[in-house]
Amino acid sequence: MRLIQFVSLLFAAALFFSGCSRKQYAAPANVEVKKAETKTVVRKVPKTPTPKIITVDDRAAKKTPDGRMYYDLGGKRYWKNFDDGKYYLYNKTMYNEAAFKPH
Repeated sequence: MRLIQFVSLLFAAALFFSGCSRKQYAAPANVEVKKAETKTVVRKVPKTPTPKIITVDDRAAKKTPDGRMYYDLGGKRYWKNFDDGKYYLYNKTMYNEAAFKPH
């Protein structure tokens, strides 16, 4: 008698666990299927490095009232070195140097 109860209990437990392990449900008929959204990839444009020294024709450069020459390029200002004729990216030490003043 106990063997029959044990086997029937074991069979009922196996049937219960096998039935609950299935998780397949049909989708309701009134639900719309969404399409996969496409995302646009925005790539960052790499910054080009700012050159420290440039060569510019003096006709394209501008002149200050004290005679110094400068050229603006890409939002940066370059000042002319009258010793070698090149334009250098501005820094504070240029203001007092004799090379950046007209001779």
